Amino acid sequence: MYFENITALINMDGHGSYVWSAYGITATVLVLLIVNPILRKRRFIAQQRRQLRREEGREQAQAAAAASTLSEVN
Repeated sequence: MYFENITALINMDGHGSYVWSAYGITATVLVLLIVNPILRKRRFIAQQRRQLRREEGREQAQAAAAASTLSEVN
């Protein structure tokens, strides 16, 4: 299908709004399908880092408490 000018291409004999909205919806869905997993992965990694820091802090606190208990006994 060939068009004489850009306006004819956009209008597509009255069907342009349907065609271009379909292209827009498709492009939006494709972008979301690419971006959403990337964002979810980043959130998951950040959550795992926070959890690891909490666990390390808890272990350090327990080690410090055990060391203070041992020093009080001796």
